[in-house]
Amino acid sequence: MTPHISMKRSTLAIATAVAAGALLTAGLTTGASAQPDVSSTKATTPSASPMQLSASVRAGLIQDAGTKTAATAEKIGLGAKEKLVVRDVVKDRDGTTHTRYERTYDGLPVLGGDLVVHTAKSGTVKGVSKATKASVKVASTSAKLAPKAVAKSAEATAAKTGETKKADAKSPRKVVWAAQGKPALAFETVVTGTQKDGTPSELHVITDAATGKKLFQYQAVENGKGHSQYSGDVEVGSTKSGSGFDLTDGGRGDHKTFDLNHGSSGGKLFNDADDTWGTGKPADAQTAGVDAAYGAGLTWDYYKDVHGRSGIKGDGKGATSRVHYGNNYVNAFWQDSCFCMTYGDGEGNAKPLTSIDVAAHEMTHGVTSATGNMEYSGESGGLNEATSDIFAAAVEFKADNAQDKGDYLVGEKIDINGDGTPLRYMDKPSKDGSSLDYWDTNAGNVDVHYSSGIANHFFYLLSEGSGAKEINGVKYDSPTKDGSKVEGIGREKAEKIWFKALTAYFTTTTDYAQARKDTVKAAGDLYGAGSAEQKAVEAAWTGVNVK
Repeated sequence: MTPHISMKRSTLAIATAVAAGALLTAGLTTGASAQPDVSSTKATTPSASPMQLSASVRAGLIQDAGTKTAATAEKIGLGAKEKLVVRDVVKDRDGTTHTRYERTYDGLPVLGGDLVVHTAKSGTVKGVSKATKASVKVASTSAKLAPKAVAKSAEATAAKTGETKKADAKSPRKVVWAAQGKPALAFETVVTGTQKDGTPSELHVITDAATGKKLFQYQAVENGKGHSQYSGDVEVGSTKSGSGFDLTDGGRGDHKTFDLNHGSSGGKLFNDADDTWGTGKPADAQTAGVDAAYGAGLTWDYYKDVHGRSGIKGDGKGATSRVHYGNNYVNAFWQDSCFCMTYGDGEGNAKPLTSIDVAAHEMTHGVTSATGNMEYSGESGGLNEATSDIFAAAVEFKADNAQDKGDYLVGEKIDINGDGTPLRYMDKPSKDGSSLDYWDTNAGNVDVHYSSGIANHFFYLLSEGSGAKEINGVKYDSPTKDGSKVEGIGREKAEKIWFKALTAYFTTTTDYAQARKDTVKAAGDLYGAGSAEQKAVEAAWTGVNVK
């Protein structure tokens, strides 16, 4: 029988009980309550904010841009062998459009050739944000190396770097590598397998097509470092199916939640006879499904209500959540290849990693992939990971869940450290023992979960300012590199500035220096050149030593 939408789209479900946590005692109701200049989102929506586009309107804009790619390429000065392929369109309330393109050269994909064309309502090009400033061209598109040899080399690279326990290289594709230095003809090979901790691996290895030298590598499976659940009794979207109900959220793009039953693939869509899900105990398989579905729903609502974005890709289509991955797997991850979020059950399969913030973190990896798409390596990888932490905090605050109040902590509910401390801190990232508080020349060589601390710290300073503060019962004390005092502008404005930069200006190669320029530009777009908000962005970046 074909499933149909239940009249009761949101149904009461029982989630896991709250674990005791001293950091979540009663306190201020919102993180921005001490900021007098923060007004309601609806009352102060700047004209440069993105419009909420229906799926059909967005599709129409993409189709229209697609008919003009040749003219656009000529207008922005691309070469005769270069062509544009439309990937996304964002339209502002003032009529400005930001059209994101991939680039090809003589029919080959150009990695690091992505760009965003900013066009005024009048049709005038206001500017172009490019991943590379280099002229994209190569002497020849004929490769000296055979694809089979390239595949073997990529598998060997994966084995040497320890990225996979076992590797299986997919057929290499010929590309132009333009993300670093002078563009070169290359092969991109995706080596699949398993990482050391059990996470699936999709290692992309870029190899020079003439010499066989490895030019670059990055991991496409974007994962977090552990979060938990326990959000109390919540509502989740379900769909009537036969005599029961499926955990399919018809109001949010048919987002589906599957039970992997400790496997690593496949899975079964959660189904229930009476539409009351879970028991609040991890032993009940439905409980983790409830939290994953709840977190996905909150994240969908956040992006739609705050930023006008309908779904991860802005096309109104839901993704997939998969719970109970593997055994004793203490992680969660996002994969573009399956358009899905996957959650392990933690130590002893007793603490599924399905809290509000981890669901928002993983779902945001999808949003990033569909927009700025910062490479998950080096400084761009740190910005990618920080973007997920930033919007995880934003979703958690907006959710206003009494049993998981908003905070600037990551993984505060799971006690991975065994002493009640969270996994990451946004006010002073180095408190976790590994993350960076400030930028330095080695930032690009640090694990992305630790270099993300620079942007997390920036976001906290921009939102709340430096110095001591207490929000929702959690005490913070944020320093600056130079000892300067930073005044926060409120979390709501900081969120809008970061989202604007992510969707309109960030590219695959954005590093910290460029992120400063892009967020300053975004703040100027939203609140005016020379505004207090723009100056605050500059001060917050200076506070984390990005100048």
